[in-house]
Amino acid sequence: PPPNFSCRFFTHSTEQIIWARKKEKVAHYFNYDLMKDINNHKQMKDVWPFPAIAKWEKNCGKHPTQKPLSVLNRIILSSTKENDLILDPFTGSSTTGIAANLNNRKFIGIDIDKEFLKISKKRKIEIQNSNTFSEHKNKIRLT
Repeated sequence: PPPNFSCRFFTHSTEQIIWARKKEKVAHYFNYDLMKDINNHKQMKDVWPFPAIAKWEKNCGKHPTQKPLSVLNRIILSSTKENDLILDPFTGSSTTGIAANLNNRKFIGIDIDKEFLKISKKRKIEIQNSNTFSEHKNKIRLT
C-alpha cells in the first residue's frame, strides 16, 4: 500500500483483492500446483509480501494507486488460463493489462480518466517491443 503521508491514522499494511467470476454455477479456476511451486512447495497463503513498485514500472507515467506488476502477475497466473479474458473496469495505468499480455491472456480495460488511459497505451506500446517484453517477463518470472 502507499505510504501514509498525512500521519493522521494507521498506515495500511495490506490491500484487498476482489476475486469474481461471471456465472455463479461455473466453477472458478485456481492453479493450486503453480501457486504451491512458487511458494517453495508450500500452500500459498492469502497475504503476499511484495516490494513497492519498481522504477522501471513507471517508465510511461505514474498512477497514484498503481500496483506492482508482480502482484497482478500472481493473481493472473493463479486464477486464469492462457487465452482467458480479463476485465479491469478501473484499469488506471493498466498493470492488469500488462500482466495479462505478458501471460498470453486477453484483456479489456476501462477507465474514466483519459490521462491514465494515455499511460495505459504507452505501456502497451512499450511491451510490443520484443526485448522489453522479455525483460518485463524475466523480472516478474515466478513471483
